[in-house]
Amino acid sequence: MSERKLQAWQAAGLIDRETATRIRAWEAAHSRPLGLWAAIGIGALAIGLGIISVVAANWEEVPGTLRLALHLLLMAGLGGFLALRGDALERDHPWELEAALFVLAILGMAFFGHIGQVYQTSSPLWQPLATWLALFGPLLLLRGQSWATAALLFGTILYTVWDYAVAAGPRLFDAQQADVLLVARVALVTALPVLLAPLGGWMRGRSTRQSFWKRLEQLGLAYAVGGASLVTIIAGVEHFGGGLLGIAAQSERGGIALVAGALVAWARPGRSGQAAGLVLAGAGIVCFLAFLLSGSQAGAGILFMALWVGIAAAALHAGWRGVFQLAVAVIALRLIVLSFELASDLLTSGFGLIMAGLLILAIAFAAVRISRTFAPPKEDEQ
Repeated sequence: MSERKLQAWQAAGLIDRETATRIRAWEAAHSRPLGLWAAIGIGALAIGLGIISVVAANWEEVPGTLRLALHLLLMAGLGGFLALRGDALERDHPWELEAALFVLAILGMAFFGHIGQVYQTSSPLWQPLATWLALFGPLLLLRGQSWATAALLFGTILYTVWDYAVAAGPRLFDAQQADVLLVARVALVTALPVLLAPLGGWMRGRSTRQSFWKRLEQLGLAYAVGGASLVTIIAGVEHFGGGLLGIAAQSERGGIALVAGALVAWARPGRSGQAAGLVLAGAGIVCFLAFLLSGSQAGAGILFMALWVGIAAAALHAGWRGVFQLAVAVIALRLIVLSFELASDLLTSGFGLIMAGLLILAIAFAAVRISRTFAPPKEDEQ
């Protein structure tokens, strides 16, 4: 705590002398020797890099089975430590638990690559990642503390489902060659990350690890919004025929988003839960409408902005200041892009360049004024 701030608060009458004294005493008792910890960290990093260098220099000389045994032993030791000390760490040092979980998860992920190197095996990447999710996903869900493990879990799920989609091949986008069952399966798999939103929403009010579950809910919500936005952008470029861009796949994705929205609104009654549920439902409806408007540059552009207008309205309802400002910025940017798309010859003359510059300034000015005037107060926790 800055001594200058304490003195300023005391001078302004926000705190009295006794409160300032108690604050100083508390800060002194809980202060951390950052210089000492930095020196310890640098020393530990140097030792770790030295060990890695020694092992790397003699990597080929170590038998593969021995390397795998050491790797497995390291994971078993760290897992045993978490089993014995996990509860105490969660209570007293949650970030240490988070760091240990992250390291164990990365070691587990690297173990599959290690097996492939030793035994010269190969497979689509989604297969070992799916196995990792089956083995380590429950551990992260049961012990994850904050955004770090939530992001690792979500990122792995995201890469797994889309690598599975890519492995299915170009038939997914060919209306004539697309296998109906394959398309339905891939559409379902790629929509599954949206269900993290209701899972996180349900657990936020029923767990002490609210930060972890909040991040999972937000990531699932962001995935739904990002996917719907991308679909509208593609719809402005080409007409959706069949396959993964067909009406069946879009309806399947949209239906899952609608179900996820209903579940979030049910799991978290209140303005924030209602807003999150409406955003998810809106993303689902947009996926369906994108098929109907595909091939229309203006229609797809308007649909994109309608989605983000809905997000801005939901943010006003819930008091999400940052989300509201983001929505206004995205709408302004899309409006500028749409203007150039509909008047592609705007930049072919000096007068056109002047008009384009004025248009950009006008839209930016309006976006800033709207953001400042109508944005709700900054929320503490939603």
